[in-house]
Amino acid sequence: MEKAEAIVIALSKSATHTFSKANCEQINLLKGLGVEGDAHMGATVKHRSRVAKNPNQPNLRQVHLIHKELFDELKSKGFSVSPGQIGENITTQGIDLSTWTKVSV
Repeated sequence: MEKAEAIVIALSKSATHTFSKANCEQINLLKGLGVEGDAHMGATVKHRSRVAKNPNQPNLRQVHLIHKELFDELKSKGFSVSPGQIGENITTQGIDLSTWTKVSV
């Protein structure tokens, strides 16, 4: 069986805390902070529920990645989802993100 090529399908960001993020041509990743101009950028947590518990905890969710294969699976179950619609910054294809736990840049 031939291995699929790993590619980036889409890039997305939102300056406000919205569920979906707008697709864009490029994003700038800032070491230790995340996606420049995205509401989740920063060294400390930005997710509202986590901020409410402790606003000083480290931000372990600075860049969100979702694999396009998940969209394909959801489509087979009757859901129509496009890149950026579930809040990811980077939509990939051909990368098994389910095995990732933490990536440092």
